[in-house]
Amino acid sequence: MPYAFMRDKENPELIFNIDRQWFGEREEGIEHSVALLKKANLRLMMKPHIWLRNGEFTGDLSFDSEDDWKTFENSYRDYILLYAGIAEKHHFELLCIGTELFNFVDQRPEFWKSLISEIRKNYHGKLVYAENWDKVNQTNIWQHLDFIGVDAYFPLSQAEAPTEAEIVEGWEIHKEMLEELSSEHDLPVLFTEYGYRSVDHALKEPWNSSRDSIQLNHNLQARALKVLYEEIWPEYWFAGGFLWKWHQDLEVGGLYDSQFTPQNKPAEKVVSEYYRRFRN
Repeated sequence: MPYAFMRDKENPELIFNIDRQWFGEREEGIEHSVALLKKANLRLMMKPHIWLRNGEFTGDLSFDSEDDWKTFENSYRDYILLYAGIAEKHHFELLCIGTELFNFVDQRPEFWKSLISEIRKNYHGKLVYAENWDKVNQTNIWQHLDFIGVDAYFPLSQAEAPTEAEIVEGWEIHKEMLEELSSEHDLPVLFTEYGYRSVDHALKEPWNSSRDSIQLNHNLQARALKVLYEEIWPEYWFAGGFLWKWHQDLEVGGLYDSQFTPQNKPAEKVVSEYYRRFRN
C-alpha cells in the first residue's frame, strides 16, 4: 500500500516515491516487502492510496480548471504505472488502480478508460478499483475491470453491542445491493478492505478510526467478523477480501488496543478458524 500525497487542491500534482516518505512506501521499500511476503507464500495485491492534508476525504477530490485536472491526471498516471511495473515484475495476482476516488472516476471517465488500457499493456494480472462502500453502485468503470472492488465499511447496526442476529439483519440490504451489482456487470465482488474496531458501536460507523475515549469491546469485533465470514464469504458472487488491518509486528494489538487489527484479541481466533476453513 504505497501512498502519494497532495499538499492541497491548489497544488494538484502528486508527491510520491521520495526520500522523505516511509521506507515501505517507496519503490525500494516495496521491493523489500515483496521479498518477505513471497517467502510467506502470500498472494499479493498492490493497492496505492492518496493522502490529502488535514484528513480530507479522497472521494471528494475535484478541480475547477481543466489545467489542474490535466496536471493531476498526469501525475496520477505516473504514480500508478510505477507500481504497476513493480506488480508485473513480481507477478502480483492483483493490482488496484485507485482507492476511494469517486469524484475523480465519475467526472473523468475517459481518463480512466485510457489508464486501464495502458496498464493492461504492461501488467498481466487482474485489475480492481476500490470504491467506498456508499458509492460502489454508482461507479462507472466496472465493465473495464476484473472485479467490483469495495472498501466494505457498511454500517450494520446503531446498537452498542448488537447480537449476531442483529448483525445478520444489518447485512441484508447491503448483500442484496452487492448481488445485484455483481449480476449487472457479470463480475465478482472483492472486498478490497474489510474489518472492524474492537469497541462499542463499532458497526455504527465502521470506517471511524477516531481515538476519542471509547469503551473496548473485543467480543463485538469477533462477532462481526464471524457473521461476515458466514453471511458473505460463501456467496457465489463473492471473490474474497483483504483484512484491515494486519501488521508484520506480531506483538501489536492486544486487549488494550481499540483499533482495527484482530491480532492478539479474540477476533484473531475467528480469522484463523475461518481462513483455515475457506482454504480447505
